[in-house]
Amino acid sequence: MTLEEKISRRDLLKKLSAASLGALAMGAPRAWANSEAVKQPSAKADSCILIWLAGGMAAPDTFDPKRYLPFEKGLEVEKILSTFPAIDTAVDNIKITKGMEQIAKVMDRGTLIRSAVQPDLGHILHSRHQYHWHTGYVPPLTVAAPHIGAWMAKVLGPKNPVVPPFINIGQRLEGVGEKEELKAFTTAGFFGTEYGPMNLPYPKDAVRSVQPPKGMEPGRFANRYRHYRQLIDKNPNREWMSDYQQESMLRSMDAAHRLLQSKEKHAFDLTLEPMESREIYDTGRFGRGCLLARRLVESGARFVEVTTEYIPFIHWDTHENGHTTVKRLKQEIDRPIAQLVLDLEAKGLLDRTLVIIASEFSRDMMIEGVPGSNAKDQSRAKTEKLAEMKHYGLHRHFTGGTSVALFGGGVKKGFLYGKTADERPLLAVENPVSVEDLHATIFTAMGVSPKTAYDVEKRPFFATKDGHGKPVTEIFA
Repeated sequence: MTLEEKISRRDLLKKLSAASLGALAMGAPRAWANSEAVKQPSAKADSCILIWLAGGMAAPDTFDPKRYLPFEKGLEVEKILSTFPAIDTAVDNIKITKGMEQIAKVMDRGTLIRSAVQPDLGHILHSRHQYHWHTGYVPPLTVAAPHIGAWMAKVLGPKNPVVPPFINIGQRLEGVGEKEELKAFTTAGFFGTEYGPMNLPYPKDAVRSVQPPKGMEPGRFANRYRHYRQLIDKNPNREWMSDYQQESMLRSMDAAHRLLQSKEKHAFDLTLEPMESREIYDTGRFGRGCLLARRLVESGARFVEVTTEYIPFIHWDTHENGHTTVKRLKQEIDRPIAQLVLDLEAKGLLDRTLVIIASEFSRDMMIEGVPGSNAKDQSRAKTEKLAEMKHYGLHRHFTGGTSVALFGGGVKKGFLYGKTADERPLLAVENPVSVEDLHATIFTAMGVSPKTAYDVEKRPFFATKDGHGKPVTEIFA
């Protein structure tokens, strides 16, 4: 990482932190005056599961296979487009890459977009692009933008009044990597605490989140909450947090108490799942997260994100050992994702559940970003020819074209949309889909107009930037 990039990250963090603190002092966001004239689309889905492959999933090594060359010492890097061969799927005109055989079998249940594009933000930083993807807005901002899951929670409300409408599975927000940058977008922003995520970093321990602290009986726990509420009500110093934000926090605590006393809390306990089912999903923390997501959607969760977790230079952040790392990652994601789709289908939930597989950008072995970008080469494997296996893989950040897979939720089955070039640069050459338009598509599927807006600092803040996002209607059945 260059000194210039480190400074850019630091400046971004300062601005994001200021915006987050500013959100606490805001009053209640109100529907924008013109929002009553906005017609909400008919919902095609009631729930959404976002599978987030954090770190930059290389499309040519996953959902968009190109010319394949196996590893060979001395092979020129510029000749390599894919490090995995293509395999057939359940759809004649769709191929994906080796190692994703189970996902290949369920491609006839969904739509594959191969032309998603991200803007060139100068420095192609994970923190900026993940913030942009999850909120629809490019940081830094003067306000804390809500996560897309928080929009679902705010506009649609809970599907089941007992189950948190927005749940985030698999990402630690403490002690790893760019924790402050991750916290900046994994929030409800100016909407308030009650619309923020319930964070479950370790799926197998999720049941602990719906139990009183160890050694504290339910009565004592309720008594502590009662005293806490009295303390808040009597606190004369409210400059640091608006009345709305305080009430939002209290409402979120009320919701937590309801959950602890409900039968739905059993959805958080993976040990209640049949052993044979647990074994299919149990490829690690991510696989268990997919199983937990399915159980939560069954119980009425509105929006669930399951992530492979973002840690710099770990998982999909493949700056070296790309091929070897992605081979391992495919073993972790292939079976759980496919089984999630199959289980939702078997339980009659897939038609009304939108499942999305996405990442912040793609990767290329030769080009950092898109032609003309002034971003620096971030690859550790700086070589023109393959000398070691660690050089074999797609290392550099590439925003010019990537893939997004969608299942259920009203999308067409076995449908391919968009195309990237067959030769480098692998830019989207047919039907490019921006982040704004992808969000508009997701919102439309969930019954939320992309033009929905709330009054923040006496101006509208839209679900998609300036309300300009347009859904890709061609992918809907």
